[in-house]
Amino acid sequence: MEDKKYSAADYKSDQYVRWCPGCGDHAILAVLHKAMAEVGVAPHNTAVISGIGCSSRLPYYMNTYGFHTIHGRAAAIATGFKVANPNMTVWQISGDGDGLAIGGNHFIHAVRRNIDLNMLLLNNKIYGLTKGQYSPTSDRGFVSKSSPYGTTEDPFIPAELVFGARGNFFARSIDVDLATSQEVMVAAARHRGASVVELLQNCVIFNNGIHNYITDKEFRADRTIHLRHGEKMIFGKENNKGLVQDGFGLKAIEIGKDGYTIDNVLVHDAHCKSNFLHQQLAMMDGYSLPLAVGVIRDVEALVYNEEVEKQVAAVKAKKGFSSLRDMILAGETWEVK
Repeated sequence: MEDKKYSAADYKSDQYVRWCPGCGDHAILAVLHKAMAEVGVAPHNTAVISGIGCSSRLPYYMNTYGFHTIHGRAAAIATGFKVANPNMTVWQISGDGDGLAIGGNHFIHAVRRNIDLNMLLLNNKIYGLTKGQYSPTSDRGFVSKSSPYGTTEDPFIPAELVFGARGNFFARSIDVDLATSQEVMVAAARHRGASVVELLQNCVIFNNGIHNYITDKEFRADRTIHLRHGEKMIFGKENNKGLVQDGFGLKAIEIGKDGYTIDNVLVHDAHCKSNFLHQQLAMMDGYSLPLAVGVIRDVEALVYNEEVEKQVAAVKAKKGFSSLRDMILAGETWEVK
């Protein structure tokens, strides 16, 4: 963090934003500018790296260093950049297609290694830039240009991938919920290590309304739960519902009915080392149990790029290397005449 105070405008480029009117990416971009200003890392100490897709245009709209790279390779390039520039703050922007299909292997290994990246995964359950093919997160039976009779496969659930890769930070928000989106982006930036934020985003052209079952104001309060560390897991329009332990699972109850009181409602512990409950919370889908938004898991662990930096310093000190040339010439050498 720096002494100078920054505003959202300090992170905006002068480029015209080229997304469809009404696209959820507009809201996410505006929130990212505000989150960066709140975190306070200078634009010249920030890099935004993306792959290919509608969301991957985002680096053009940032007054920071930026890379618009190749399909599925944002995590790989962000990894190399962070290891080579450990003092830079790195944001990685990917869509569900770019990040979880061709980029899926890079995604899980960036999480597994716990590289200090702020990974924003924009999930609209469709390929938008290539005009409406189904993606790795599209629901079974989804009809699209590449699945005219409906898909015959089950989708990835991003949270499940993160936990399967031993992730230490996972959060979620919705493009229309600006306050929560800013909250989780700031938390991601302040976390040391790989932080994944899933942003449920609407594609108005090819998948309009895909998240309406949870985003509609009429029932959003009853179908989502905003998790905050140290607070009771309460939700509902009247704040009269809660989550309780039910055997090895979770159960949604109404406080004051069937013998349940506020004392039965669980308290969210985002810092718990065990990911058992965190995974259960992250896998709730908004139907039988409310969809969880906010910071679900935030646990400290060894960070890959920091450990690499320590290792390099230790080897240099032990071997006396001051440059790559010194290292190359340290072993047996011979001269060809």
